Amino acid sequence: MKWNLRVQAAERGIWKSAELRRMLAAAGLEMSQGKMSGLWTGTPTTIRLDDLDVICHVLNCQPTDLLVPEPEKVAARTRSVEQHSEANGSTLRVTPRFGAKDDRPAPPL
Repeated sequence: MKWNLRVQAAERGIWKSAELRRMLAAAGLEMSQGKMSGLWTGTPTTIRLDDLDVICHVLNCQPTDLLVPEPEKVAARTRSVEQHSEANGSTLRVTPRFGAKDDRPAPPL
């Protein structure tokens, strides 16, 4: 996914993170300067849905405007994993683990 916050903000005439931070605070989302800087300059590894909702409200946009899929990156990762598997002569499989209830420790009394 590509994080598109700066582009969406720029399209609305918001050029500084401090300005967006003030607007978010006015809408009820108090954010530290460090967190705002992280959202502004990079791609967040996580974002709370409540925060995303406020950001979309302030920017008058949809989550799909901020989070842009990059299918070519997924395809490249898939090819890389397949090539690695072929080189090692292995196939990747996910095997569910079905254990009997007796395998689990008893809860404390």
